[in-house]
Amino acid sequence: MLALRGRSELAEKFETYKSEFLQHPNILSATVSHSVPGRGVSNNLMAERENLDNRVQMNLLFVDDDFLKTYNIPLLAGRDFSKEITTDANGKVALLNEAAMKAFGWNDPSTVVGKQFDGFTGPEAIGVVKDFHFKSLHESVGPLMLLVRPRSFQYLSLRLKTENTAEVMAFVQQKWSALLPDKPFEYFFLDEDYDKQYQAEQRLGTVFSRFSILAIFIACFGLLGLASYAAEQRTKEIGIRKVLGASVSGIIGLLSKDFVKLVLIANILAWPIAWFAMNRWLENFAYRVDLGWWIFALAGGGALLIAVLTVSTQAIKAALANPVEALRYE
Repeated sequence: MLALRGRSELAEKFETYKSEFLQHPNILSATVSHSVPGRGVSNNLMAERENLDNRVQMNLLFVDDDFLKTYNIPLLAGRDFSKEITTDANGKVALLNEAAMKAFGWNDPSTVVGKQFDGFTGPEAIGVVKDFHFKSLHESVGPLMLLVRPRSFQYLSLRLKTENTAEVMAFVQQKWSALLPDKPFEYFFLDEDYDKQYQAEQRLGTVFSRFSILAIFIACFGLLGLASYAAEQRTKEIGIRKVLGASVSGIIGLLSKDFVKLVLIANILAWPIAWFAMNRWLENFAYRVDLGWWIFALAGGGALLIAVLTVSTQAIKAALANPVEALRYE
């Protein structure tokens, strides 16, 4: 999805502009609106005319009759806007989303059709559309009303085929320069624009990943040093055990179990802190995953495995050493 910003110039000849861009076979659909998903909307208090006490803070998005088709938004009940019906173009009719329907206390989309509203232009509902995100995923989908208001149009959105994007962009720029020579060619791809809203989370994830890898690396070096020291301190004990018939696996288990206990204790202490910190961070998102116990079990198992592998290198070395060397001076 490609969006071009043209401000009020689009309001004057938007149908002409749309038809010009649709001449390219790789441009599937075009629509104009006063904003696009992710870029914010207007808002106003609205009330059903039959129940003026029931007021809802409504988000308003001004669109044309091709908006639903271009953005592939399903219509649940009623009809879409139509250029053939003149009253559709003066803000007298509106489409509501599911969140708006529920905010007014209605459950069946078909019952919304024909409802009259006070506030703004006092439109009549002609249909209900499926909820879609018109803001960041940090926020839940709120009540939304779609209306046709050409004088507010500022964006031209184009649905493109994915192949030959460079060629399509060259065509779009050429058309823009011909239609609006005094206006700069400003555009953005909607998926990239949405992606920018989460750059802070992406940077945070990158920083945490790198520091986690560094912390694991340093911890492994520390464990390796402790394992070497423990093996050195118990060299004679290991020698005696081997002379008395202890197996290599038994020696490895002997040297590893103390470290395994420490890792388990560390996990038990870390889990509540991690759970609290992650829950506080996830509260910033309206849509988030649940922190199941298996996430902490997996992290703990990974830490335990890394610790065992690190300690085992020294434990195996000590277990395979010649016991004669350890007992030579006894």
